[in-house]
Amino acid sequence: MRSTALARIPVGVIVERRKAKSQWIDYLWRPVSVLVGTPAAAPWTALNENPEAILFYAGAAEIELHRTETSYYRDNLASSVPLLWVSLRPTTSGPPYEILIVTADPSEGEALTDAGNNVVETVPMPVEIIESIRDFLAEHHVERPFVKRRRTPAEPTPCRLVERPENDE
Repeated sequence: MRSTALARIPVGVIVERRKAKSQWIDYLWRPVSVLVGTPAAAPWTALNENPEAILFYAGAAEIELHRTETSYYRDNLASSVPLLWVSLRPTTSGPPYEILIVTADPSEGEALTDAGNNVVETVPMPVEIIESIRDFLAEHHVERPFVKRRRTPAEPTPCRLVERPENDE
């Protein structure tokens, strides 16, 4: 079970709607970036429009940081391009999607891709969030040595032979 979040980073999620080149769907939706902090704009405000795509401010979310996940955050920051995973869940009414989660944990992000109709995308991690996660790591990361578990050999149990009665034919 996951521990309680020790830190939360507020973010705003930017989503792109692009005309699909398909006869079955009209638009493709995908998260494209996050903003540090929560903008004053209302959720699903159109930000930028061109003939091929529209950018929307989809709404606010929080990146939760847990001390039990620090090794994953560290690995993410050590990669050449630190990423955030954004998951959107389809709605039945109102705006087309709701923000399910924004995470800096690569293992959690990968697990999100198993969910059926949710849209999961990686977006670049803003420098301010990188700095906040580095500060969190400096305060909470504890290096844990890898311990390879060994199986204990099974104790052989003595076998007893059972004698069968002979048939008298």
